[in-house]
Amino acid sequence: MTATNTRSCVRQPLHLLQLLLLIILILHCSVCSSLSIGFYTFSCPTAELIVRDQVRSATSADETVAGKLLRLLFHDCFVEGCDASVLLEGEGTERDDPANASLGGFQVIDSAKRILEMLCPGIVSCADVLTLAARDAVALTGGPDIQIPTGRRDGRISSVSDVRPNIIGTSFTLDQMTDLFSSKGLSLDDIVVLSGAHTIGSAHCSAFSDRVKTDSKGNLTLVDPSLDHNYAVQLTKRCAADESTSIDNDPETSSLFDNQYYKNLMAHRGLFQSDSVLFDDPRTKDLVELLANDQSTFFDKWGESFVKLSIVGIKTGDEGEIRQSCSRNN
Repeated sequence: MTATNTRSCVRQPLHLLQLLLLIILILHCSVCSSLSIGFYTFSCPTAELIVRDQVRSATSADETVAGKLLRLLFHDCFVEGCDASVLLEGEGTERDDPANASLGGFQVIDSAKRILEMLCPGIVSCADVLTLAARDAVALTGGPDIQIPTGRRDGRISSVSDVRPNIIGTSFTLDQMTDLFSSKGLSLDDIVVLSGAHTIGSAHCSAFSDRVKTDSKGNLTLVDPSLDHNYAVQLTKRCAADESTSIDNDPETSSLFDNQYYKNLMAHRGLFQSDSVLFDDPRTKDLVELLANDQSTFFDKWGESFVKLSIVGIKTGDEGEIRQSCSRNN
């Protein structure tokens, strides 16, 4: 069932321009004609509130959950599309790939889904729960509170072999990222804007250990000269004991969704090589500077790019299913 939305479950409505852009985007998307804002208005009217309550509860108890939910959505949408395939458990599924070993936030999705199945059995997809949860994670950490279309269906396929060819590596060049993003219908600007997700969350030292080296005496050698030396020293000290140590993506405001990430890039304090290249490359440098200097512009652009991400490879209509449990097919 589809429906137009007459009431919003979000605290702050989209700006009119953003809403118009969203409508145009949906109208020109041949595979998302079954999506709509407020898809569950009549079939499960409290769906979005239930998801938000679960995200609020989880992030209040553990502020790292927000970054985990956002990362979980990225890893889902880039492999098989935004169809909750990353949530499926079992041998040979996406979760078996080492790149997904550190993913988190599953318990939030499962908790929301259990409540939804009690109140509205067989109605709300895990794909929508995940997308809404990631949207709410941003809003609840100070970011923009945007409306997104719902009506996705859950995929039935999850293969470990599909992960590596479709996931951005932390040492990727801009050309490599452009090729992969382009294959998902995302632009060069989307790369810069969506990389702003690194304003929250954390990473293990092993994800960036190739950027610095220390000799037997503990002296630091910068393998990547684009990295600020003092920042590199801090990272080396933090990671000296154990490469599984977690480091905040944003060393300044790690629990707040803001534009500090871009200011970090300008100070050569991007955690990953794939971050630093955005300021080093003239194709993206101007946009990094714009977003670093204007948080409201970042928030507006985030809303547009996030919606584009959330409809990558979606399944609607007769495709897929509505899982009863997000970790297994019906």
